[in-house]
Order: sequence, then structure tokens, then C-alpha cells
Amino acid sequence: MEWLSQLTVGELIMSFLLCCVIHEFLVAILPDTVAGPGGWLIDTGSET
Repeated sequence: MEWLSQLTVGELIMSFLLCCVIHEFLVAILPDTVAGPGGWLIDTGSET
């Protein structure tokens, strides 16, 4: 549990931002059936 006390706020924020960037990249690059409206991996909203 010592490793938890070594994390800084900056590292946590950077990790969160990296996850957001990866999510947006996947939504942009993958086909809609995988990552898009009604997608099985990332569902971005309704199909209508």
C-alpha cells in the first residue's frame, strides 16, 4: 500500500487525461459497429 502514497495529483490528472485521449482516438478510428452509436465496445449514444 506504500505505492499509493507515492502518487501525486499531477500523475492522477495526467492518467485521466491520457484515458480521455485514448477513448477519443478509439472512437475516431474504429468503425461505428465497434465504437459509435450502438457500438459493442464503446456506445456513444442512441442510433437515431
